[in-house]
Amino acid sequence: MTPVEALVVVTMYGVGCGVKPNHPTRAGTLPVVEFTVAADPRVFPIGTILEIEGFVGSRQVHDIGPKVKRMHLDLFVADCADASNWGRKQRRVRVLHVPGAASLRSSR
Repeated sequence: MTPVEALVVVTMYGVGCGVKPNHPTRAGTLPVVEFTVAADPRVFPIGTILEIEGFVGSRQVHDIGPKVKRMHLDLFVADCADASNWGRKQRRVRVLHVPGAASLRSSR
């Protein structure tokens, strides 16, 4: 599979920003700081593994959000202050794996 790259808006969310402690994600897991991502499941299905420009390592889509639409990713962080300080930023994302997808073609 060739990774697909796209430009997305990245925001952050955390406990205290409308998220209750120990609240499960749409995937049924507890969110993991700087690993769990919320996304529009029509674009990035639950279980999608991706890399976000400027962050080390991969992330996985485990959640959805009422304001997370289209090319928007929401990264789970330690607290609401971190999320507020980040704001909204554009970043490149590389999609490494989509559950059930045999192959992906680059959008270049």
